[in-house]
Amino acid sequence: MSRNRNRRQKQQKKDKHERWPVTAFFIAFGLAIVLSFFSETTLVGLPLAVAVIVLLLIVFIGIVADTLGTALAIENVTAYTAMASKKIRGAKEAIRLVRNADRLSNICNDIIGDICSIVAGAMGVAIVARLFSTASDNSVFLYNILLSSLISGLTVFGKAIGKRLALERSHDIVFQTAKIVSWFHR
Repeated sequence: MSRNRNRRQKQQKKDKHERWPVTAFFIAFGLAIVLSFFSETTLVGLPLAVAVIVLLLIVFIGIVADTLGTALAIENVTAYTAMASKKIRGAKEAIRLVRNADRLSNICNDIIGDICSIVAGAMGVAIVARLFSTASDNSVFLYNILLSSLISGLTVFGKAIGKRLALERSHDIVFQTAKIVSWFHR
């Protein structure tokens, strides 16, 4: 009886892992729609300074998500197990985060991080188009290249700092995130 239950649980876990890429696709698709809609509707009628702030916020969200994904990927459950036995707030959530690190890291790094980068690039093009709508096609082309390059540079710079931070302080990053998550579990 117990052996059949174990076999069934293993099969369910395997099925869940095999369905993950399809689930990830739908999460990415939905998130891309929401972020693109938000960025496009936000840009219309907003002052340029606010549009740039929204652009920088999206870049920042991508960097933070990438940092968290990296921290989750390298953490282990051991430290949090001892903390959970002492009933330290956020320890149980940290255990759940680390045990699901494969999916959560994929969501943070690949889905949120990459979509934020793509949306930021599209926002950059929209900002340039708005700024230089009366300029010649050649200058708009040049400004698009420059702003896209600047956005890419900022994103890569931020993610490089985030990865180094995640490698040095993964425990703190995961535990602080778990504390935040614990507030939602109440």
